[in-house]
Amino acid sequence: MIEVEVEAGDWADTVADVEDLVQRAAIAALGSRVGGVVVLLTDDATVQELNARFRDRDRPTNVLSFPAAAMPDTGGPLSLGDIVLGYGVCAREADAQGKTLASHLTHLVVHGVLHLLGRDHEVDAEAEAMEAEERAVLARLGVADPYTLPHDE
Repeated sequence: MIEVEVEAGDWADTVADVEDLVQRAAIAALGSRVGGVVVLLTDDATVQELNARFRDRDRPTNVLSFPAAAMPDTGGPLSLGDIVLGYGVCAREADAQGKTLASHLTHLVVHGVLHLLGRDHEVDAEAEAMEAEERAVLARLGVADPYTLPHDE
């Protein structure tokens, strides 16, 4: 189950059918894996607070992923974790990279879900594997390769 919470109005005002877009991206990234994901679309101040509190980085960022702690199996849907995206950073990045905000949001949701599934990009080999997986998922969604610039969308 994918739950989308739109806390900052700019998301819904700027991206058509934003909740459906986020759900499609998250489901595509999950593939055949089953699990619950909560996606919070918020503002930069909220992301900055969470980034400072949980990562000791007192600045806004585009996306944060919070994998769920290992919990005993209760027979219900397994929670994979939460993803939080800040509107301002995402909008500025999309503009600077010549992408639509919808395409950038799709990419960042896929990126966040892959983090919840244990993917990372701390070392070059991991980064290359994660980027390849992102490209494959995004291609299935009809989104251009986010690592190739400029974008003509």
